[in-house]
Amino acid sequence: MDQDRAPLQEALERMRRDRLVPFDVPGHKRGRGNPELTRFLGEQCLSVDVNSMKPLDNLCHPTSVIREAEELAADAFGAAHAFFMVGGTTSSVQAMVLSNVKKGDEIILPRNVHQSVINALVLCGATPVYINPQSDKSLGIALGMSLSDVRATMERHPGAKAILINNPTYYGICSDLKSITEAAHQKGMRVLVDEAHGTHFYFGRNMPISAMAAGADMAAVSMHKSGGSLTQSSVLLCGKNVNPHYVRQIINLTQTTSGSYLLLSSLDISRRNLATRGQEIFDKVERFAGYAREEIGKIGDYFVYSKDLVNGDSIFDFDTTKLSVNTLGLGLAGIEVYDILRDEYDIQIEFGDLGNILAYISVGDKTKNIERLISALSEIRRLYKKERKGMLEDEYITPEVIRTPQEAFYADKISLPLHECEGKVCAEFVMCYPPGIPVLAPGEKITRAIIDYIQYAKSKGCVLTGPESMDVTRLNVLKGE
Repeated sequence: MDQDRAPLQEALERMRRDRLVPFDVPGHKRGRGNPELTRFLGEQCLSVDVNSMKPLDNLCHPTSVIREAEELAADAFGAAHAFFMVGGTTSSVQAMVLSNVKKGDEIILPRNVHQSVINALVLCGATPVYINPQSDKSLGIALGMSLSDVRATMERHPGAKAILINNPTYYGICSDLKSITEAAHQKGMRVLVDEAHGTHFYFGRNMPISAMAAGADMAAVSMHKSGGSLTQSSVLLCGKNVNPHYVRQIINLTQTTSGSYLLLSSLDISRRNLATRGQEIFDKVERFAGYAREEIGKIGDYFVYSKDLVNGDSIFDFDTTKLSVNTLGLGLAGIEVYDILRDEYDIQIEFGDLGNILAYISVGDKTKNIERLISALSEIRRLYKKERKGMLEDEYITPEVIRTPQEAFYADKISLPLHECEGKVCAEFVMCYPPGIPVLAPGEKITRAIIDYIQYAKSKGCVLTGPESMDVTRLNVLKGE
């Protein structure tokens, strides 16, 4: 296919040239009705913030330019079908899960999934079969899925309909995706991949294997993360054995009927950019990340993730575009370094957790900005380093699942002070965001270790989200349990 084309961009430019008189929504009428917004965002932007119309197709039932753009995306990613998503990769992940499991079905997944996965289980009623990921105690993080753990879980749950894999994780750690996919297909299970942080696997050189190349059935890809499209735009990919018409029906259960043409055109233009220039783009990203990794490693006390971590199993591969840095050697939590970088050095990184930071490197970076980050981290070590004591050593706490997420979320519940919740069953989510991996999910037992983790995370400045109690001083728990 002609990857130099961008059908949505072309259609929007034709519409703009035709000078259509709008008597449809949105009410700002190409920006003329909201001059303050037009001044802020620009006339070019507002002029293509339009509604579905015949020349522009319809996201819910595409038959022309959107369909052509999706076909080009499928070709570029090596998929049988691709769907443009405007509800973020959250909507892609949820459509992926809802397309494959329903109430009473089992789905195998690592517990360190994004909240969107468990949200989908709340909606559909499927039963999660968690594989507790192996951990690296020195880094304090959960790793990828071990092939032996996956096989053992499949043997214990032969009726499971699907398996979901994070690849890569937020930190850049990859599982043995191809072997897991082959093992699952031998058992008749669908393979679903949360590939939110892996857009570049499809276009860069010497990258870890992508979901479609590994033979997975579906993958949710955050084009807006490393692919350059606008925030909230995503692509859902399907393999040849997936019924795309059924997937479209599932998508339309929850996705808006008023798809944003700003988001859709950004997906189309970004796909063209990656398909025609992807190798060049990600060669540059990898050089930047490699240089930063080497220089930060020389500072001392920081541990910078690299290919050296690869063990052939739970860390089967590593994404070298990721600049993941462990900060515990400084006596500082990652979130503390994150805050110092923003407040004292005007540097906004992707996230900080209790032991790590992640700086997202992209084609939009410049050498001088990489140097500024390296210098800031060096100065933070000199000014803020302290004795390493009282630090939480592990991010991951193995959950005890009592009820399914759907049962617990909709059950009768009461609100209790956090310190009174030990031994109770949680009826809501608690997570540090980012990265949005639940500390607690509905249906899990609240232990003393979890309460201590929540209190420690709050003391270090982590943003905790999920509970009705905005300050996380109370939790909803199941009534009578």
